Amino acid sequence: MVLAQLGGSISRAIQQMSNATIIDEKALNDCLNEITRALLQSDVQFKLVRDMQTNIKKIVNLDDLAAGHNKRRIIQQAIFNELCKILDPGKPSFTPKKGKTSVVMFVGLQGSGKTTTCTKYAYYHQKKGWKPALVCADTFRAGAFDQLKQNATKAKIPFYGSYTESDPVKIAEEGVERFKKENCDLIIVDTSGRHKQEAALFEEMRQVSEATKPDLIIFVMDSSIGQAAFDQAQAFKQMVAVGAVIITKMDGHAKGGGALSAVAATKSPVIFIGTGEHMDEFEVFDVKPFVSRLLGMGDWSGFMDKIHEVVPMDQQPELLQKLSEGNFTLRIMYEQFQNLLKMGPIGQVFSMLPGFSAELMPKGHEKESQAKIKRYMTMMDSMTNEELDSSNPKLMNDSRMMRIARGAGRPIRDVMEMLEEYKRLAKVWSKMKGLKIPKKGEMSSLSRNMNAQHMSKVLPPQMLKQIGGMGGLQNLMKQMGSAKDMMGMFGGGDK
Repeated sequence: MVLAQLGGSISRAIQQMSNATIIDEKALNDCLNEITRALLQSDVQFKLVRDMQTNIKKIVNLDDLAAGHNKRRIIQQAIFNELCKILDPGKPSFTPKKGKTSVVMFVGLQGSGKTTTCTKYAYYHQKKGWKPALVCADTFRAGAFDQLKQNATKAKIPFYGSYTESDPVKIAEEGVERFKKENCDLIIVDTSGRHKQEAALFEEMRQVSEATKPDLIIFVMDSSIGQAAFDQAQAFKQMVAVGAVIITKMDGHAKGGGALSAVAATKSPVIFIGTGEHMDEFEVFDVKPFVSRLLGMGDWSGFMDKIHEVVPMDQQPELLQKLSEGNFTLRIMYEQFQNLLKMGPIGQVFSMLPGFSAELMPKGHEKESQAKIKRYMTMMDSMTNEELDSSNPKLMNDSRMMRIARGAGRPIRDVMEMLEEYKRLAKVWSKMKGLKIPKKGEMSSLSRNMNAQHMSKVLPPQMLKQIGGMGGLQNLMKQMGSAKDMMGMFGGGDK
């Protein structure tokens, strides 16, 4: 996953500082230098990194901190806030309203995945009850209209374009007009990809913008663009009023820091990230949970949202009960693998748990991790009930492993790899042991009165300790925004 390496480097720097006997100027500088190096290696623009370092030093004045202050936590909070600041311009983007016609124009570099992103954006809103439509105003790239037509047909979304008309302004105008008459409440205009050296294409983009008068202009940004990101994003912002950013190809191995720079250049919020090629591999972007995951602090609300998406309502209490017991068997792993196949890559899901950096999770694209899960499940199909229901790894001796390997038609090393994965996930699962599940009827009252005191009684002691005790829990609740977000963890609050 893009940025996993960056998150791992920052987490390690904070951990090293936390392990220091005394938090003095040297410990703070070592930590900040490590973070600076990690950000620069990930292609984040130098000025942004320098400003971040300066701001943290201003906030964390070690001489002024009275004895008794938790310096580690103050430094960690300052790093969290500054990373959020890079990604959050402090102003929300325009949000389309159901039933009221909105025009959204997409701009971006060639090859950034703009046409695919247009369809994903339309599909996402269609599932939420909007009536979207797509207009192809890209007459520059051969096959652009065919691609949009194919995507739109697959997603059952109305579209407009032309094989004969070469003026993109005329196509955009006609398309928007037509869909307004058809009462579509989200009209999405796809434009030609360009780069900042192409003055003619930039002028064309400005003319399309003037003709369609979009309510929102979205800049689509490829996460692998690197150091050029800041200048390119700025060039777009100077020509049209970019109001939001969507970052694509977040499922690859690119450094991804350039994408952070683009946000700063356009002073516009990231609203979605693309995590794969398929239509539904598209996530709403929320700054605080994202940075929290980047720093290995987890994203509870995101984790529980994933569970709500794929686990049937009647099975949710049973899953939460199993979480609270912390007794992880191969059968539970098999069941959860079935759910994980619907959720996405294991790494993406488990990076939402506190203390687990995305860097520690299996790397690679979705297809690779899905293939691995299916391989593991095939091997588990060759196991006996006794083996599946045991949580004792010592049960799996050499002869059993040989039998499972033969039954699944896999080499024995694959069985050993699967058992290692089981041990690792059992370790994650054990962190949930002691989770107190609210009884039926308690949910809404607990949601209303939720505070750190209540939360500390619900969380297992070892997880509370890992978060940083009561103080860390209060900070986490502030970062996640509200009690309602935290209640998402228990299936409570409003959905």
